Amino acid sequence: MKLMSFKLTGVLHALFLSVGVLTFALVPSHALAQQTIVKGLPDFTELVEQVGPSVVNIRTLEKARNPASSGGGMDEETQELFRRFFGIPMPNTPNAPNAPRQAPRQGRTPAPEESQPRGVGSGFILTADGFIMTNAHVVDGADEVLVTLPDKREFKARIIGADKRTDVAVVKIQASGLPAVKVGDVSRLKVGEWVMAIGSPFGLDNSVTAGIVSAKQRDTGDYLPFIQTDVAINPGNSGGPLINMRGEVVGINSQIYSRSGGFMGISFAIPMDEAMRVSEQLRANGRVTRGRIGVQIEQVTKELAESIGLGKAQGALINRIEPGAPADKAGLEPGDVIIKIDGKPIEKSTDLPRLVGNTKPGTKSNLTIFRRGATKELSIVIAELEPEKVAKKPVEVEEKPKAANSVQGLGLVVADLTETQKTELKIKGGVRVESLMEPAIRAGLREGDVILAVANIEVSQVKDFAAALSKLDKTKPVNVLFRRGDLTRFALIRPMP
Repeated sequence: MKLMSFKLTGVLHALFLSVGVLTFALVPSHALAQQTIVKGLPDFTELVEQVGPSVVNIRTLEKARNPASSGGGMDEETQELFRRFFGIPMPNTPNAPNAPRQAPRQGRTPAPEESQPRGVGSGFILTADGFIMTNAHVVDGADEVLVTLPDKREFKARIIGADKRTDVAVVKIQASGLPAVKVGDVSRLKVGEWVMAIGSPFGLDNSVTAGIVSAKQRDTGDYLPFIQTDVAINPGNSGGPLINMRGEVVGINSQIYSRSGGFMGISFAIPMDEAMRVSEQLRANGRVTRGRIGVQIEQVTKELAESIGLGKAQGALINRIEPGAPADKAGLEPGDVIIKIDGKPIEKSTDLPRLVGNTKPGTKSNLTIFRRGATKELSIVIAELEPEKVAKKPVEVEEKPKAANSVQGLGLVVADLTETQKTELKIKGGVRVESLMEPAIRAGLREGDVILAVANIEVSQVKDFAAALSKLDKTKPVNVLFRRGDLTRFALIRPMP
């Protein structure tokens, strides 16, 4: 009998006794505990059986049009590839599943009312009586929508409503007893969690792909914080469900990041809580109403937040207020930072349009703003969002102020505004930049900009500007609130080294 000792990790020793065929090892208890929590890869078969019958294929048709009038000779597939959305037709490949009809041969003109395949997408059954959710871009522009169930029954669908801002649409088929999906709680979804997608990529019905949640609250639009995944999504998957391991739909597969038009490992899904809010309005009214307050905003950077005394980078910085809009009536000013609405914090600027947009028009809301070093509470009545208007070109100011009313500082030469300039810009005061030197040029200021405040001190005329300069620490960057055209912004002027 031999007794042998082997040092394995510097702290763990295993003793082996060789007596015939008898061998044993001493294993620490924490190693056994680690082994008990190791999990295998997930099995998606039960989820597919559970959710698969609720996922449908959506084909759209459009009436034949004169080829000369579409895309300048560019074929339909190429036109669709230039879009970022996925409800696109298959290439004209014979025998391909759900391939669009071949283009008519030369000399044959389609009948005026003949419908031709336009695109392929996916959807899922919301209710047993035939309401189906998909993407707005899947049905956008379609003259006819056909829905095929997994049991191969085909129905002509009616578009109940589509909302392009969130890319959500609801269609209806005349059927009953359909298997509806279960809607999941998106707030429980975790980064790293397994998820599955079912759809019709390239017309291949009921294709299943899987992956994990890569990120949540991914900002790619004004009204939606997307779910990012690495689930394989391709043209035709649009409108299909993103499913968690409990068999619940947590998102609608909508977009991909791609340089080729195909899947590159990054896909985005519309969170189901947002989609349900939109679908409820579409089913009730056929359209979505959103709130607005009439401001143009930008992100608050860490450096700017420290400069103006906000402390941390948060909120939405107002750089323009629409005349007569709710924000104007409530007393908001360019340069204000909205940090809360109805007690809900605005962590980043994109939070504001979402929270305001989800507020019913006519609602009286409370805003917490940061203005010139202090917080302030304002009341505002939310209006209804209107179609976006084209901004008017700012009127160029020709009248020059008197040279005597000028002062120099911060690399700027400024002068008082004339009454005409104040009227045209719709402001009560400020000083106009007449010329610039290196520090102001590097900060991004230009001749003709109107300075409204320096270091949180409001400037109405040249003497105010001079008084503000006298209080500055010349060794530190100075924040300057200025107006350019109809936009109001901050600039940081740094002292010359």
